[in-house]
Amino acid sequence: MTGAGSPGRTPTTRAGKPAGTPTTKAAQRPLPRPMPPPPPPRPVRATVPAAPVGPGGPDNPPGLPLDMEKLLAARLHAVKVRPYLAAALFALHVVEDRSVPTMAVDAHWRCYVSPGFVARTPVEELAGVWVHEVSHLLRDHHARGERYARENEEYGRGERSEMGVPPAEGWGRLRRNIAADFEINDDIYGEGLPRPTGAVLPSLLRLPNGLLMEEYLRTASLSGLAADLAWLDCGSGADGQERPWELGPEGAHGLTRQQRDAVRFRVSEGIKGRPGDAPEGWRRWADEAFHPPQPWRQLLGAAVRSAAGAPGAGENHSYRRPSRRSAAVPGVLLPSLRRTPPRVCVVIDTSGSVSDAELGGALLEVAAIARAVGGRRDLVSVISCDAAAGIAVPICRAEDIELVGGGGTDLRSGFARALRSRPRPDVIVALTDGQTPWPSAQPSCRTVVGLFPRPARAVNERDPDYAPGTPPSWARVVTIG
Repeated sequence: MTGAGSPGRTPTTRAGKPAGTPTTKAAQRPLPRPMPPPPPPRPVRATVPAAPVGPGGPDNPPGLPLDMEKLLAARLHAVKVRPYLAAALFALHVVEDRSVPTMAVDAHWRCYVSPGFVARTPVEELAGVWVHEVSHLLRDHHARGERYARENEEYGRGERSEMGVPPAEGWGRLRRNIAADFEINDDIYGEGLPRPTGAVLPSLLRLPNGLLMEEYLRTASLSGLAADLAWLDCGSGADGQERPWELGPEGAHGLTRQQRDAVRFRVSEGIKGRPGDAPEGWRRWADEAFHPPQPWRQLLGAAVRSAAGAPGAGENHSYRRPSRRSAAVPGVLLPSLRRTPPRVCVVIDTSGSVSDAELGGALLEVAAIARAVGGRRDLVSVISCDAAAGIAVPICRAEDIELVGGGGTDLRSGFARALRSRPRPDVIVALTDGQTPWPSAQPSCRTVVGLFPRPARAVNERDPDYAPGTPPSWARVVTIG
């Protein structure tokens, strides 16, 4: 073994340098470790669909013909998997147009199609695009988008183009198109219609499903998608702004307003006839397409005020102020006709078919009725009625009224009790589900019926042949809820 002073080995220090070599402070400092490469950027939202090939591109050459057989096969597949939309799908008229990015519709039910898009898209995905475009028309996005732009948008065409939107179209148009796609794309795919890669969905901005176009426009700016979706164009049928390539109202093969409404009516009736086959969004549309929600509280209050203010209601002769005609009859004192606040009797159906929530709503309406007659609660009385009528109870506070019942239903006894009460009411308001026999003769006072909604085919479990009668024609009927 070689010793420390042997010439066969040079002594070294701990730093690895020969002994005797001067060591500086910088040489004693350890070398810095190299920094690891930065991680790839984390995506902030889901995949956004890429822009399609434009006119004259490699997949959309000028001489490429439209594959009409493939396009119509896709429509037939859409009808097969969504039969309730058949009438609307077959009402669309195809127009070949190379300036359209993919497929688009106008307000007159023309469908503009890019030949290149049809050539490179599978049949199943084309069927989904058919359903997507016709959904814009059925849900009237043209008129709704036009109305929203007129009432809420302050930017005209060509503004905000720095966000990546072509100046000729404007940011407002794209924003309405995105919101309309959010409304329909959350429930049209699946069950035979594959969802395209990167479809425009509310989850792109972490928004909830099931909202309407107007709700998305009010709750989200949508500006984060402007640059990525500047190519998106579903036509004026999606946002209400006409395009240069559309044929317009005077063009061929367009549907009139009456024809468009007829198509929507047939589709809504088909959905309501078989509601289990349609998603929730379509069922909601079918219920409200031709029967929009009514402000029933205002209607009920207006009906009560109209009945209370009609000629004869609350009118009586009084000697407190002699009639001016007394001067024509010397020695005779004639009474004058005075108008007093009308008395209202509310008959509430407390049978077993009326839920507790509906009874609670009825009590709220009693308070509203008291306000409709000028706030005179002493002029409003309440009768609980199932198979038999209770006594007429004047109200102090609607919350303190005790409703008694739970048996069968016969509002005829409630009407009879109201007409026998003294003072006699000027208006009778019946709050019921309508599954009751009605008086055979018109009461001597005006009548308003507040009807709790029920299925069209309500039956009696004890009598399968029983069919409740509709409210009589002499009553003013307001559907509650």
